[in-house]
Amino acid sequence: MKTALRLLPLIVSALVMAAHFFREANYGFVIFALVVPLLLITRQRWAVLAVQLLLALAAVEWIRTAFSIAHERAAFGAPTTRMFVILGSVALFTALSALPLRKIAAPSL
Repeated sequence: MKTALRLLPLIVSALVMAAHFFREANYGFVIFALVVPLLLITRQRWAVLAVQLLLALAAVEWIRTAFSIAHERAAFGAPTTRMFVILGSVALFTALSALPLRKIAAPSL
């Protein structure tokens, strides 16, 4: 049960990231975003580190997306504050999803 709770933020982050790539019609990354959490089945330290690194990269992608959308909205004179708050929150949630994974790896011998 504890492991399931630790994985919940990762699963939500992976689903939201997959939806983001789906919206851009980037189906390879959709599949990648959905498959990455399966690395944790191995319960190896390298898998946990790889997933944590990919979560950090996903957070960077959310920030990149926020600036890209802000640039488009600024061209039309539209406000950007609410969009920055929303995508900043998604980026923060995605980055913080890596923290509970530290205890997933099997203990070293």
